[in-house]
Amino acid sequence: MSIAAVAHRHVFGYKGDVNNAIAYLDEQTVIYPVGHNSVLYNTESKLQKFIPVTEKCEAITAMAVSTNKRYIAIAERGEKPLCALYDLHTLRRRKTLSTMETESKDFVCIAFSADAKYILTQTGAPDWTLFYWSWEKAKVMASVKTAALQADRTTNLIMPTSSIAPALVVPSSRDAGAGSSVGPANSSGGALATAATALAPLSSSSSAAARGAGDGTFGSVVYQVSFNPSDNTQLCVIGNGIFKLFRYQEGMLKLFSVQKLEPKNYLSHCWAADDRIIVGTEDAKILIFEQNGELRTEIPHTFGPSSAPRTVSTLLGYSKGFICGGSHGSMAIYERNEDASALAALPPGQRESAGRELYRKVKELTMADDNARVTNMAISPSEDNLVATTETNQIFALMLAGTEVKGEESRFEMFSQPFHHGQITGCDTCIRKPLVVTCSTDRSVRVWNYLDSTSELVKYFPEEAFSVAIHPSGLYILVGFSDKLRLMNLLIDDIRTFREFTIRGCRECRFSNGGQYFAAVHGNTIQIYSTWNFENLGNLKGHNGKVRSLFWTQDDSRIVSAGMDGAIYDWALRDLSGSAGSGGGIKREGESILKSCNYTCAIATADGRSIFAVGSDKTLKEITDSQIVRELESNVVLTQVILSQSGRMMFVGTANGTIRSMKFPLSNEAGEYQEHQAHSAPITKLRVSFDDQYLFSTSEDGALYVFKISDKEGRGLKRDREIVYADEILVTKSDLEEKNSTMAELKTRVEELKMENEYQLRLKDMNFNEKIKEVTEKFMQEIEALKITSTVLRTDKEKEEVRHEEEMGEERERHARELSELETVHNAKLMAEYERYQELQGRTTELQAQWERQMREMQAAKEKALAELTAHFEARVREKQAEIDQLQSELHNQYLEFTETTKETEQDADTEILEIKHRYEKKLKEEREIGLRLKGENGIMRKKFNTLNSEIDAHKTEIGKMFNEEKKLHGVIKSLEKDILGLKKEILERDETIQDKEKRIYDLKKKNQELEKFKFVLDYKIKELKRQIEPREQDIQGMTHQIKEMDVELEHYHKANSNLELTIADLKLKLRAAEKEVAKEHARVKAFAATVKRFKVDLNECVQYIQEPKLLKTHVKNLYQKYCLAAAEPSTAGVSSTSLASNPQSTSTIPNTSIADVQQEYARQREHLERTVASLRRKVTKDQNIHRADNVRIMSENVALIKEINQLRRDLKGTRAREKAAEIALKHSKAGVNVSAGGAVLAGAGETTGSRAQTPHQDAPLEVISALRLPPVASPSPTPPSLPRLEQQHPLPA
Repeated sequence: MSIAAVAHRHVFGYKGDVNNAIAYLDEQTVIYPVGHNSVLYNTESKLQKFIPVTEKCEAITAMAVSTNKRYIAIAERGEKPLCALYDLHTLRRRKTLSTMETESKDFVCIAFSADAKYILTQTGAPDWTLFYWSWEKAKVMASVKTAALQADRTTNLIMPTSSIAPALVVPSSRDAGAGSSVGPANSSGGALATAATALAPLSSSSSAAARGAGDGTFGSVVYQVSFNPSDNTQLCVIGNGIFKLFRYQEGMLKLFSVQKLEPKNYLSHCWAADDRIIVGTEDAKILIFEQNGELRTEIPHTFGPSSAPRTVSTLLGYSKGFICGGSHGSMAIYERNEDASALAALPPGQRESAGRELYRKVKELTMADDNARVTNMAISPSEDNLVATTETNQIFALMLAGTEVKGEESRFEMFSQPFHHGQITGCDTCIRKPLVVTCSTDRSVRVWNYLDSTSELVKYFPEEAFSVAIHPSGLYILVGFSDKLRLMNLLIDDIRTFREFTIRGCRECRFSNGGQYFAAVHGNTIQIYSTWNFENLGNLKGHNGKVRSLFWTQDDSRIVSAGMDGAIYDWALRDLSGSAGSGGGIKREGESILKSCNYTCAIATADGRSIFAVGSDKTLKEITDSQIVRELESNVVLTQVILSQSGRMMFVGTANGTIRSMKFPLSNEAGEYQEHQAHSAPITKLRVSFDDQYLFSTSEDGALYVFKISDKEGRGLKRDREIVYADEILVTKSDLEEKNSTMAELKTRVEELKMENEYQLRLKDMNFNEKIKEVTEKFMQEIEALKITSTVLRTDKEKEEVRHEEEMGEERERHARELSELETVHNAKLMAEYERYQELQGRTTELQAQWERQMREMQAAKEKALAELTAHFEARVREKQAEIDQLQSELHNQYLEFTETTKETEQDADTEILEIKHRYEKKLKEEREIGLRLKGENGIMRKKFNTLNSEIDAHKTEIGKMFNEEKKLHGVIKSLEKDILGLKKEILERDETIQDKEKRIYDLKKKNQELEKFKFVLDYKIKELKRQIEPREQDIQGMTHQIKEMDVELEHYHKANSNLELTIADLKLKLRAAEKEVAKEHARVKAFAATVKRFKVDLNECVQYIQEPKLLKTHVKNLYQKYCLAAAEPSTAGVSSTSLASNPQSTSTIPNTSIADVQQEYARQREHLERTVASLRRKVTKDQNIHRADNVRIMSENVALIKEINQLRRDLKGTRAREKAAEIALKHSKAGVNVSAGGAVLAGAGETTGSRAQTPHQDAPLEVISALRLPPVASPSPTPPSLPRLEQQHPLPA
């Protein structure tokens, strides 16, 4: 048995009815209240720290942070108002301030002095007393009444508006008495006491209503109090018709500087940097007062281009001016004019006209929540960031540096997360994701991530959501509305409905732990549905009142339900596969009915044997086998109870917002629990995460708390495997396609922007290079000019140095001359002064002698007067001594008389004591007898008293039962009234719908009559038109027949054109082959001509040796070897060179025959390929229609195929490169053989042979050629691969 440990982890929410509810501690930390805690939120780490309230606190009403950010004061409502001060470094409480001198229950406003040594606390109704504390000593320095009392408020309500202003100068008797209690009040102070009231809301719950009420009850509500930042003795108090300045003097708070002003509803104020007081009013006015209370100027606060007036609800001063927050989410920044200091020098008449120019509006800002009023603001110490709160419990943040950007509208952003601003009615968590879903009376459903402490989704609906449940997978939610129960998808950025159930006003719904079923409450019936086919599997009937709690056991075999009728039922779900609504497999196995209790929550253990329930009777009950086996009483109503998944931890929620960690298993002792401060209103839901790590609680205050829980005995969770949260989300196909298209567009746009930016950068580089070149040239020119100037200046400097040396020599000579002259003059003056000194010294000795003489005379007079005084006082001392001796003698005589009198008195007292003793002994005997008689009577009376007590107890129990029944009946009446109102509303709506439909029917009848008339006319026209159409239809049929004949003829022409195109293509191929042959013949002719030319040159060289036979013979042999033997070698390897040279026709016939064969083969192959292309196109069209749905899968497969294709292409490219290199090497080797062989005469034959060597596959059949080709690479797309051109596959012979 142990009590689970609970630690605050995070909270989503904000308590907006607290005065001065937000403040910066440093640049990253903000403090604000949530429920019964003050939260320190770090904006960088997103972590929170908590400061809980005291035990008996009912609510937080106000906050204040000291100027040095060291301390925080938190005001709490209770039996007596209390102000707790905490050290923000250690988060420990330093002092608690409370007073018994007030009838109020709360402090509505508090404020620190600038040095954080003093604090102001303003109490609320009914006495509205301001206390001035030295908080370190917990001592009240002074107090004063700041607002009119209740009696004065009633007179103010009767008083007409015109009489309010004169009343400001006539002090009331009550205010005069209040003033006299703290010190004498001057005439001006008494006048202000009736007009001004301190600034603090009536209470934390009524502050928003009190501000801006404007009901004419001036002087009855205080909103805000503050210290002068530069003077701790000056205070400011504002309220509804109240503007007061107090001065702390002589231990009292005194009013000063009363102004005769028209009463207004002053909502807020702040102190400017120059100690001026800036006050905002309900009627959109900003009043600026001097430090002494004199009204300096009035600024109308308008907003937007239409200059709409906005209520000034909060003001915040900073170094440049002040910031004003108002209604409709508006905010304005005012700054001091730079020349405002010059206004002080103006005369009073001109200063008043120029007073409006003290501050100017520099920026207008609007929040996203533009219908809510700004309630509080805070600025960071560096004045870079601003946070503001609204009456809808939202916190917004603004970078003040961004407001200086011109031409760009600055808007606030959410500070952390958007919060609920109404009562949270439903809460649930899932298994597969770290999500919590909540719904609220603010008509919103929100999904929170408790690990990241963020808000995942927010969706507002046109009507209020009563209940919510989330599927264990975290992908679906159930939401109960007034008309239907809706099953919704949780998408990536939206919540969308995909199924509706006709369940009206569903107040409770729950998914089963497996997610296959869900149960929903329909009035006093529980309906069970299948999650997958939405079939109604059964209805659980038995409750007579509304069902308030549903609970599935861990194996989903049981449901525990509890209701307002005081009944708890245990339902066994044996078989839910029957027909819809049959409920054949559902059986009620247990029940517990206690009509005096309205149950709000009931749960069961994992095995379903024990049930735990809480309700309106302030007890926690344990029920086993339909019997209450244990009942733990509490001092507060318990609203919720929850067990951990492991069954070792139990938590209970209370009506005052606290959470109790119970000792589990339960014992018979009621006090074995630990209580943790959380909410400021009753808890509505409690949930525990599936891994037993976190506890979630929601309340009527709109906050969601997340607690870290653990077993104190250190027993960790022993699960089979650790929970891995899913990352999957739901996305609709249309959204995904839209996002993909958007991504594609953005990618193209990015590419375009990249190209454009690169182009712009190149242009800029060119421009910059040109500019750099120009600047470089310019600076080079300037450097040259400066060098020239430097040389000129250097020469001038040398000249000036020479001239300066000459002048210095002259000056030295002149100075020596003047020095000698001055020495002579000063020597003469010195002698004169010495003579004068001698003269003065003589006079000094004379004066000293005269002073000594006077001192001797004065000393003698002093001694004479002292002697006279001594004689006088000695005479008086002798007289006093004589009087003392006389008094001592009188004292001795009186002492003797006293001793004698004492002896006589003692003797008389002894005799009297004996007499009294005897008398009282007699009385004692009589009293004992009377006591015995009274004891008997007392026994009889005690019996009567016991019987009366038993009767009283019986009556009390009957009264309690009657009271509970009355409450129950009241609840039933309220629920029935709500149902009646709903039904009346539905009846009215249906009546309106019936009337609309009747009107619609009447209109349709009229239209039907008119249409019948039109029908008669149109029938006649149709008949006439048919008569006109018949001849035209005959013409159309003839023309259609003619068009068909023309289509046949056109098809014939198309076939002829296609045949002609084939013939033209064949002729083009023949022409191209002939052109190649002609080019080859031209090359042969050129080669023969070159050979003849070379032979002529060599022959000419031989003719030179005609006179020398030996040399001639040698040269002729060389000619023979060069031109004859070289031509004979190729003939042995192939065709005879002599036969080729002698018969050129034979060389031409071979290519001609090969060309004919190739053309014939080409025609055959082309016809085959055309048929193949046609069939492939038909097949591709069919495949596209069949496989269009498989494109997504094919795309994923194509990624891998494309990689493989790219690799194959690279391999193919390398193979082709190697093949080409081999062919080139072969060509070079064959060409080298031909060159080494010589034979210039037969070069043409050699070229022909070389051309045949270059195309070794020309004479091979087409099948062999195609076999030598590499296979084509398959295309990844479903379209047919492009067919290679015939010229590429089969190169034609030359």
